[in-house]
Amino acid sequence: MAEYAEPFYDVNLSYAENYERGPFGAFGAALAGHAQPDGRARSPELGADLFGFPVNLPFGIPAGPLLNSRFTAAAFRMGFDLAVYKTVRSRAWECNPFPNVLSVHPRTDSLTPGDPELDEGVLADGRFGRPLSISNSFGVPSRDPDEWQPDMRDAIAAAGSGQLLIPSFQGSRQDGMTTGEYIADHVAAAKLVQETGAQLVEMNTSCPNEGRNRLLCDDPRLVGEITESVKNEIGDMPLIVKLAYLPSEEALERMVRETAAHGSVQGFATINTVSAKLVDRHGNQALPGEGRERSGVCGAAIRGAGLNMVRRLAGMRERLKLDFAIIGIGGVMNPADYRDYRAAGADAVMSATGAMWDCELAHQIKAGLGQ
Repeated sequence: MAEYAEPFYDVNLSYAENYERGPFGAFGAALAGHAQPDGRARSPELGADLFGFPVNLPFGIPAGPLLNSRFTAAAFRMGFDLAVYKTVRSRAWECNPFPNVLSVHPRTDSLTPGDPELDEGVLADGRFGRPLSISNSFGVPSRDPDEWQPDMRDAIAAAGSGQLLIPSFQGSRQDGMTTGEYIADHVAAAKLVQETGAQLVEMNTSCPNEGRNRLLCDDPRLVGEITESVKNEIGDMPLIVKLAYLPSEEALERMVRETAAHGSVQGFATINTVSAKLVDRHGNQALPGEGRERSGVCGAAIRGAGLNMVRRLAGMRERLKLDFAIIGIGGVMNPADYRDYRAAGADAVMSATGAMWDCELAHQIKAGLGQ
């Protein structure tokens, strides 16, 4: 990792150790009060509006690496004006075994669902270098609401002027659960988030919570039913849906029609990761444990897929004459990537992998826009 500064999430530690001891690197220094004041030139986009809220710059960090209020507070101090609190549930949920993050080395520059390499096997190991892509194999862990609710309140309170804390939540599918019970669990989780004083909320439909490697967002009808029930509970609070890459134009349009067109969803965040079979240099399963043959891949390799989804959503928004926000995610590693996402139609942009290893990324974008 000689080419990079110390990441704020330590991939050599477990999720629990990061939760208790992190963040690290420049984020840790910022939290300790050693960060330099953000005296750089203000962006021309100062005062941008997102869901009716003013933000200094529509750029931040998506659900995933910001584990608790210490991480989100550090993100705000480092100039990331949008911070998504890692996805929570209505109950405690265990993390996948360590390791969770490996460096991923695809043979091609870009991974898009349908590429043969994703099923044949992509090399994953501990050699982190440029271009940087990583595995995301956590299993969407969550603390108990008795722990995350007060911490989320602290995270909301730490946002500065022009900054916005966005909580992420999802329902929890358990054996024997009926569809009605599954929908009700989403509603319960959303209500718990609303009780923290959150101003808006993101619902995660992009993780394999429908069974082995199946995604909730693969079922637009069910997502529509869930979002309608959630919206009935949270009222005027803006609701964002987090999507994976949907290859089918028909499926994507159906998702938009089942949610945004009905008024239950005010925005889409996309994409999460691209699922791939990960192997070591001998061709064996790279991540240990049952059910971990595949993992979500994020970072530079999914930039093309993320931009593609944003362009398609933006075109659909215009064609159907709908009003919803688009948050572009996937492979944002530098200021040029931010600009590309904005040009593609994203109202806001977020970076996970890029921000983890480059804690100055928000400052770099702001400085460039201020020139």
